[in-house]
Amino acid sequence: MSVDPYRLERFVEAQADGVYATALAELTAGRKTSHWIWFVFPQIAGLGHSSTSRFYAIGSLDEARAYVAHPLLGPRLAESARAVLAHPDRTAREIMGSPDDEKLRSSMTLFALVADSEPAFQQVLDTFFAGKRDPRTAEWVGG
Repeated sequence: MSVDPYRLERFVEAQADGVYATALAELTAGRKTSHWIWFVFPQIAGLGHSSTSRFYAIGSLDEARAYVAHPLLGPRLAESARAVLAHPDRTAREIMGSPDDEKLRSSMTLFALVADSEPAFQQVLDTFFAGKRDPRTAEWVGG
């Protein structure tokens, strides 16, 4: 059994049974319509107040790096970001709804700052948020 110090398996389990496929299909269609934001585009601890957002919150920079390095979660995060980027003619609010557009911004801020090898995260910020990072996330990361 492998060690999972950040409990990343909670994300894998949440995305199972077709949930990730549904999320990707919604992003590909350009409109999020169901509830999966917390475990597809996770954000830092302290931003969300629901029990679900707290359960899926990223608690450290090392956890964020481990998420991106995970053989399933990292590629899915990048794929999801690229699916959002396929709709530059829409706003983040049109694609994600509110307040999930801001959750997308905070997630992309986090992962753009910890994973420079994947350009899609910064490209989402550039395309949908005029390049502006989520200030609370950037402060938390120290960037």
